[in-house]
Amino acid sequence: MDTTQLIVHIDRLIREARPTQEIIGIYAEVCEFLRVYAGPKSEFLANLKALNPRSVNENYLAENVSAVLSAFRAHVDAGLQSQVSPERRAQLDVVSDFLEQAHQLLESKEIHPAAPAVIIGAALEEFLRTWVESEGLSIGPRKPGLDSYATLLRDSDLITKQDHKDITAWGGLRNHAAHGEWVEVSDKNRIALMLEGVNLFMRRYSL
Repeated sequence: MDTTQLIVHIDRLIREARPTQEIIGIYAEVCEFLRVYAGPKSEFLANLKALNPRSVNENYLAENVSAVLSAFRAHVDAGLQSQVSPERRAQLDVVSDFLEQAHQLLESKEIHPAAPAVIIGAALEEFLRTWVESEGLSIGPRKPGLDSYATLLRDSDLITKQDHKDITAWGGLRNHAAHGEWVEVSDKNRIALMLEGVNLFMRRYSL
């Protein structure tokens, strides 16, 4: 999501942050939005999480949500939002090329779905590995791999519990393909859904 799109989303959330019965739902949506786009350890998110949405009145909650969003908007508009480094961007471009190759293989009637499944899994692992490195994190004595990277990112609150489950499922398909368990990866539609899910996941966390 580029800066213009980010500001559009912020403005929408500001408009929706009104003192109504829906404000608790908006509060939750804004917290998730800030977790992804401002960062799980940002002051913007910390300020909102310091509130107990069910113990304050609707006006107070709406005012605080709007104030935090407005501050984040000014932060983004001033160009202070962290950007992807040139090195990280180059790594993401390589991963994107892998996924495009997997898409082309899925389109071929002569290629077994196991081949694109392996490539998608490799692309996802590379994406997670470089993400871990860019955050300055270490997996310690754990063996490098999808599970280790995903667990570390989850423990660091950089991905959600559902993201972790999705990565585990995608890793399972990659392992079936890599170990020649053809029956488990013979359905092209299943691998196409894997590709779509991985693409969406990467786009969401590539800011």
